[in-house]
Amino acid sequence: MTNINDNIVQFPRLRARTLRFGGGAPRSARVIGDGSHALFLRSDGPEDLVTSLWLSVVDSNAAGEESHREILLADPRELLADADSEDVPAEEKARRERAREGGSGIVSYSVDAAGRRVVFTINGRLFLTDIVDDADGEPSGRTRQLAAAQLDTDEQGVYGPVLNPRVSPDGRHVLYTTGEHLVIIDIADNGNDHIGTIWGVDDETDDADGENTWKIGLAEFVAGEEMDRYDGFWWGPDSRHILFETFDTEREPIWYISDPANPEHPAVGRRYPRALTENAETYLTVAELSFDADGRYNGIDGAQVEWDRATYEYIAAVSWAKDRDPLVLVQDRCQRNDQVLSVTVDGDDAGATRVLETHHNDQWIDLIPGTPAYTPDGRLIGAFNDMDTDTNRLTVDGRAFTPAGWQVRGVLDVTDRDVLALVQRSPETAPDVPAEWAAAAADERRLGDHDARSFDVVSIAYDGTLTPVTDKPGSWTASRGKGSIVVSGRDMAHAKSTMLHNGHAIANHAAEPGFAPNLAFTRLGEHRLYTAIIAPSADSPYAQAEKLPVLMKPYGGPGFQQVIASQAFYWEAQWWADQGFLVVTADGRGTTGRGPKWDRAIFENMKDVTLADQVEAVHALPDAVAALNAGADSAAGETHIPAPDLDKVCMIGWSYGGFLSALAVLDAPDVFKAGCAGAPPTDWTLYDTHYTERYLGLDPEVYERNGIVQDAPKLERALMLIHGFADDNVTIAHSLRLSQALMAAGRPHTYLPLTGITHMTNDETVAENLLILQRDFLRDALDLR
Repeated sequence: MTNINDNIVQFPRLRARTLRFGGGAPRSARVIGDGSHALFLRSDGPEDLVTSLWLSVVDSNAAGEESHREILLADPRELLADADSEDVPAEEKARRERAREGGSGIVSYSVDAAGRRVVFTINGRLFLTDIVDDADGEPSGRTRQLAAAQLDTDEQGVYGPVLNPRVSPDGRHVLYTTGEHLVIIDIADNGNDHIGTIWGVDDETDDADGENTWKIGLAEFVAGEEMDRYDGFWWGPDSRHILFETFDTEREPIWYISDPANPEHPAVGRRYPRALTENAETYLTVAELSFDADGRYNGIDGAQVEWDRATYEYIAAVSWAKDRDPLVLVQDRCQRNDQVLSVTVDGDDAGATRVLETHHNDQWIDLIPGTPAYTPDGRLIGAFNDMDTDTNRLTVDGRAFTPAGWQVRGVLDVTDRDVLALVQRSPETAPDVPAEWAAAAADERRLGDHDARSFDVVSIAYDGTLTPVTDKPGSWTASRGKGSIVVSGRDMAHAKSTMLHNGHAIANHAAEPGFAPNLAFTRLGEHRLYTAIIAPSADSPYAQAEKLPVLMKPYGGPGFQQVIASQAFYWEAQWWADQGFLVVTADGRGTTGRGPKWDRAIFENMKDVTLADQVEAVHALPDAVAALNAGADSAAGETHIPAPDLDKVCMIGWSYGGFLSALAVLDAPDVFKAGCAGAPPTDWTLYDTHYTERYLGLDPEVYERNGIVQDAPKLERALMLIHGFADDNVTIAHSLRLSQALMAAGRPHTYLPLTGITHMTNDETVAENLLILQRDFLRDALDLR
């Protein structure tokens, strides 16, 4: 029988093989039709990365008793012989990298308003699934390839590649982009689909090297990487109008991603909007499509959308409600001012805009997914950072209605009665919880609470009344339709993610790591940092240790958290704990969930503030561990936590966490004796505009002050740098520049380059060996062998 130590040993490779335990788990749910049906994606098993399209069905009989079943609608392996050997267009690979998508097969889909037609791509081919009912009303999927004569080939010409297909709300047409053309397909019931291009940008280049710097229908790099906007065109609810983006990257610097392990491969050049340089020039066009009597496209009339592009250069969000003009949210360069625009779509004024709302913040304005939006009866839902109440709130027609202390992180659905929102509670300003939570309060130490650690789904009425949808602390989201809801997420009590359609569980075939984190939550230091302490498991040889070295494992970056009420956030930490470390993750200032003032404490000073909070957490550890041990309940399975050895403290991290790890040994060597820095952004002028300028502004001196390359001569502790050559987000130049500066200063360090690895490390061999190499490096550095 496998014991917990065997599971710990097998964890790194199993995690990589199972897509971080996501293989076989249902995801991407959407309620459709009358609410009895919901679409979702799922692969067949833990190590199967080829995702299929499924339908969840909830029925009621005459007695009101509900039944639930799942129906396979489309299996990529049945549709394409090479579905297992995925070969997707470069532009789609880039979109997946931006979205951190590691699966294959059907990874996204578009559905019409009636919930009867679904479109998606597999290996660059375009498919349509019709959801049809048999004589007994049992639904099934009837799938075929669209425009097969033109698209069932690797040489798709002007019609390829097929990127980001979207079915029209009426289900009669599909629009997609090739990057240089918008293409429309009129769906024919007899399979004789009509395909044609409707707009292009391939003749708009005057680049001397022949590069076409114009793109159409795509989201520019910073939109996908930093704004979570992956669409570059939108159907109008009437299926007759469209809104689409074009952008020109000519002003952006060219960066080259090379493959030094294969010198015969040429370096790949691409435009990258690095901080303090030029962004892509973005444009919007609103257009009306015309169709003949047979429903075939036969013309387009477009007008450029007019707004103050010189001031507001970012297109942050677009929404388009039935019977309304589209809403566009635009931001200025430093994201301190924005405008909500209404775009006229018809008549001589097509393309004209009206400013409905403006917002300002002295540091930056947060983007809240799902806003702006209209209620069905035409009221405007917006978001603003209420500094007076220290709350990220929602407004209806300019009036704040969500309660103080409830930090709104996203809007999931809007009706005339309420909004369905994703929130985090700040107990300091919102001390009272709904009765549903108070009655079923979890043990805070083991399972978390409804605070910054929990992303809760709630209904908020326009009078401020708040009604919980999720009951347990965790990381949740939801899709709501007519009288129906699908809730998805994770909590501390279960290893697998949960997906419930009207309370009925959708099957999850994911693997489990075979162990639960031996974790205690606490608050540390003057700033009451939310902290997770992970101790060795009961079967570990280190379980009874009196004292252990400390491994700080932060993310720590602005806008992101690591201390969340979800088991999945701590599995790797448990692996480290069972290697002989007391693992500590502390969310410092800037990591969200605690209000806009907390977020903005790092403004123009990310380096000093985020490091100071990690130092604060280390110094507060001994008293916190002593208090936890004094209050431990052995009957509840709470075990002794070894005391922290503050003479042997190290740090590991990836991305911003990598920056913090390198910074820790450079600038706080009295506290941190070793660090492993994965993909660290060492020079903020090498990172993208939208993220970096939000926090550091446009003053080059601020960038100099917040970088770490210039700190290289300070290094006196052990440092390992790790970076993937194929990383197009935090380019390897970051680590190379720091390494070069360390060499110039005569400071020994370890450098581990990863061939062919991007910002995600999904290769199972690399994932396993990377952990082992870091473990051995830290053991040597701390003299633990």
